Amino acid sequence: MLCTAGPSALDSAAAALREGRLVAFPTETVYGLGADATNAEAVARIFAVKGRPTGHPLIAHLADASELDRWALDVGEDARRLADAFWPGPLTLVLRRAPQLSPATTGGRDTVGLRVPDHPVARALLERCAFPVAAPSANRFGRVSPTTAADVLAELGGTEVACVLDGGACRIGVESTIVELVGEAPTLLRPGGVPAEAIEAVLGRPLAAPTGPARASGMLASHYAPTVAVELVDTADALGVRARALLAQGRRVAVLGAGGAGEPAVTVPADAVRLGDVGDTEGYARLLYRRLREADDSGVDVLLAVLPAPSGLGRAVRDRLHKAAAPRP
Repeated sequence: MLCTAGPSALDSAAAALREGRLVAFPTETVYGLGADATNAEAVARIFAVKGRPTGHPLIAHLADASELDRWALDVGEDARRLADAFWPGPLTLVLRRAPQLSPATTGGRDTVGLRVPDHPVARALLERCAFPVAAPSANRFGRVSPTTAADVLAELGGTEVACVLDGGACRIGVESTIVELVGEAPTLLRPGGVPAEAIEAVLGRPLAAPTGPARASGMLASHYAPTVAVELVDTADALGVRARALLAQGRRVAVLGAGGAGEPAVTVPADAVRLGDVGDTEGYARLLYRRLREADDSGVDVLLAVLPAPSGLGRAVRDRLHKAAAPRP
């Protein structure tokens, strides 16, 4: 099932996708679970393997920005400017879908999220396909996203995934930013690998906040969640105080995000499990899901995490942590 991502393995993976089978592959954000986005039966297999609600839309991945007009309708100037600025890269654009895309990919909606990933393995795979590849994260629905091939095998080993292409650890570590471009104003549906500030600079105006029900990946209140309970604090000092209180109650505690770059030193109680440092904001994003998995493996009752500043990639990390800490369905 695990394949080194050489030319032969890529050819086999592309053939599997053409046959309607599933392939897990790396992107710069997280590992995706891919299927032919024009094949309703293949897309249905993604939902079945993940346990994902069929009304929750998928993102379709393209080999090159030149394919945008083939798979989307009414592509406006905003979309072209953002594609020119950030593709290939961790930005998903939500546009009117072209009719040849399966409605199963879009959860029955008339819009679709499209992006061109910035990872050599993903690009090589997509270049071998004559269709976009629908690919949510390669994990069970609502769980922690995978950032290594080993994470995918731990989540989906034994399922009907034809192969897992190993492209190493993901460079960014959190999912793409999603911007909707079908309403009156560009709308930020999900913060991610491209900071909102950079998108606003290209557009020359602010992004609107979403209203109404979830209509893109990662918009549900609870998502990206480990098994362990997650609590959030705003400062490293508050983390130390809360850790001592929980330990006094007999709870087993792990801590995350204390004492990174730019953070004051904090004394963590000796009885707490201190997960590895995350460094600066980029490091926090890159290592976040790995640390959440480590918290599960440590056998603790509670993970305490310090929230980064709400700017740049910090906005995406805060979003993922708040969803990980939300009440579980």
